Amino acid sequence: MTTPSLLATLPGRFYTDQDVFALEQRRIFETMWFCAARADDLDGPGAFRTVQVGRESVIVSRAEDGSARAFLNVCRHRGARLCTEESGRVRRAFQCPYHAWAYDLDGTLIAAPNLSTMPDIDRVEYGLVTAHVREWLGYVWVCLADEPPSFEQDVLGAVVTRLGDLASIENYGVEKLKVGRRIVYDVRANWKLIVENFMECYHCATIHPELTAVLPEFADGYAAQYFVGHGAAFGGGVEGFTVDGSPGVDRIPTVSREQDRRYYAITIRPQVFVNLVPDHAIVHRMFPLAADRTVVECDWLFLPEVVAGGRDIGPSVELFHKVNVQDFDACERCQPAMGSRAYALGGVLVPSEHHIAEFHQWVAGRLEPPGRPAG
Repeated sequence: MTTPSLLATLPGRFYTDQDVFALEQRRIFETMWFCAARADDLDGPGAFRTVQVGRESVIVSRAEDGSARAFLNVCRHRGARLCTEESGRVRRAFQCPYHAWAYDLDGTLIAAPNLSTMPDIDRVEYGLVTAHVREWLGYVWVCLADEPPSFEQDVLGAVVTRLGDLASIENYGVEKLKVGRRIVYDVRANWKLIVENFMECYHCATIHPELTAVLPEFADGYAAQYFVGHGAAFGGGVEGFTVDGSPGVDRIPTVSREQDRRYYAITIRPQVFVNLVPDHAIVHRMFPLAADRTVVECDWLFLPEVVAGGRDIGPSVELFHKVNVQDFDACERCQPAMGSRAYALGGVLVPSEHHIAEFHQWVAGRLEPPGRPAG
């Protein structure tokens, strides 16, 4: 019997080179569906959040009819940034703080100094530049491409590939859950290091003692994402997905018997991680800002009555917060070495990390010029 060979990783420059990062911005983050904001954060007409999608600042907001909208955060007059705050609410319009051009909640130009003397201006043509929008899983997803890829194939398809069907995630009713806690992490590491870390558990026995105490099979080095449809089982005597194995909070009633006492993890490329346990969900969204910097926004989502009732979610939050801190610390330890001559040709993957090799192939393929095959 032959021993499976080691697999090569991407070269180090893929994690440090600003030109590579700029290419990723253009060909990955600005062309794919990007999970931008929790829908509940846009709690009525005029509510908005500004998010960084690739090289663009994007306003994600609610229109008068309650629909989600997304616009490039750029005034059509002289290019000033319309919204400089991370979140807020406008009453009737977005108004440029420079020359006071104003745009309706659907992006149409509605007012400007002396606009009445310029009747030939097409108010739609000179309205805000829009982006495509979908709402799913309780989040607003945007796509900056002129022709967006199939949401069903790229986003829903990632769930089906991991879990085997959509019903498995629908059982958790994630869109109906409420944010019990949100923590934002500023990670001094390339976004791909974070994706790679989330996809494997070869490191779990080394740096995640609390997690492996709850999910003992992770100590063997095989992540839940290694097998289609597999959920990691809670250990004997573990009552909940909490930092000490104590009972959590109210179980989501629509979770199936087969899903009870199990943990599922899903990667939705390019920047979303979904974690599912019987009483809550944890959603990570990455915002890559530089080759060596990634902001990660993490939501812990619980049943509405759990959040409204002030139930103690501390032990549930503490478990994955510890995991996040441990993971991001590991990624930050790797980042400086990406520029070392020792890593110029990359590193290696063991057989249980073969799915990371597929991720590397995907990245390399996305960066190839259109019409030219990767490799």
